[in-house]
Amino acid sequence: MDMLRIKRVPTIVSIYQKEEGEVGARRAGCGRNCLDKCCLQGAKLPLYTFKRVNKFGNGGGSSAEGNKEPPVAFLDSLIIGEWEDRVQKGLFRYDVTACETKVIPGNYGFIAQLNEGRHLKKRPTEFRVDKVLQPFDGSKFNFTKVGQEEVLFQFKASEEDEIHFFPDASIDVGNSPSVVAINVSPIEYGHVLLIPHVLDCVPQRIDQKSLLLALYMAAEAGSPYFRLGYNSLGAFATINHLHFQAYYLAVPFPIEKASTRKVMNLADGVEISELMGYPVRGLVFEGLCTLEDLSNAVSDACICLQNSNVPYNVLISDSGRRIFVLPQCYTERQALGEVRPELLDTQVNPAVWEISGHMVLKRKEDYEEASEEKAWRLLAEVSLSEERFKEVKYIIFEAVSSAANEDECVTLISQNDQAMEHDTNQDAGTHNNGSGTALVSHECLVLQ
Repeated sequence: MDMLRIKRVPTIVSIYQKEEGEVGARRAGCGRNCLDKCCLQGAKLPLYTFKRVNKFGNGGGSSAEGNKEPPVAFLDSLIIGEWEDRVQKGLFRYDVTACETKVIPGNYGFIAQLNEGRHLKKRPTEFRVDKVLQPFDGSKFNFTKVGQEEVLFQFKASEEDEIHFFPDASIDVGNSPSVVAINVSPIEYGHVLLIPHVLDCVPQRIDQKSLLLALYMAAEAGSPYFRLGYNSLGAFATINHLHFQAYYLAVPFPIEKASTRKVMNLADGVEISELMGYPVRGLVFEGLCTLEDLSNAVSDACICLQNSNVPYNVLISDSGRRIFVLPQCYTERQALGEVRPELLDTQVNPAVWEISGHMVLKRKEDYEEASEEKAWRLLAEVSLSEERFKEVKYIIFEAVSSAANEDECVTLISQNDQAMEHDTNQDAGTHNNGSGTALVSHECLVLQ
């Protein structure tokens, strides 16, 4: 198969990113207070250490036992306080609070936002869309080139198994710190990036440790409105350096309200369900299990998709208790000329937030004319066909059951067991008949 390339615009996530093509070479070892080893020796950054719990609490994840209170309210005091500080310092490219937002009338409650700021001063680039796994390239923009002023804090497990916050902590360069930084082109209030082990320069691919760190962050935040998202290469990741995005929105995402049907139980308590009556086909992982068990099951699924060259998105919701895994092939269809021109004209990139139902629109006319039907039509172009999704489900189920390593650890739910269907939206099937013709072809799964 020929290399597929597509002209597109990267999201600017750092104030140093847009100049990288012109001045990146001479900034190596620049001493401009970046996150690379050249500037980290002797530097200090705030540090938040979390308690490694292995079960989900009723409130803030690893908050505290008994009457013991953490020294910092993680979500409200730390993220928001530090994020607001960066607003005052003028580090963002626009004021996201000034963006118009509305809930689109209909059964699903899709959210539309007019965000013209993300569409300005763009730099066109070319990148491959037919390979989910690509080697890290240090000559391109990566998070070691972010300025330290964009970093909110370091984030790691506590050695004493206690929650601590240190406002001025040394940086352990030898152990490659994980950091939380602002996204200078935010989609919503509090939009941040979780960058696991930034100095290891891992490409954009999920593994067990990185996903578990993201779940710890979700559990630690402890808010149903705080979600983390992940985009693979080929599914609108714009930077090939491992990272998760996160922000919070005080309304449910439409995907969180969609119907599901259980399809597999693992003995460790992880339940796998299939989305029903939603324009994008996907799987939902949840259950009465430990945080680590849930993380292992989801990471096994993600690693399987990566190794099979299937682009995908992940949404971590409900304080880390519920994880959506969403294989997609919009960029494949786009490169093959199969996406309808009126959808391409919107220049909407359906990544994890759009797939979840938060439609970030770049043109005023699209915002004013937004409807549930139009949102559905766009997302239907993202989804695998029913037949292709069955194939992808099979390799995922094979991966998670192989990891369990015991025959009795996996129970496939009968298709006839409709009593187990969890229906949170009585009208979820109203669009099913119309979405079938818009779904993707077999070229979407590009096997190496």
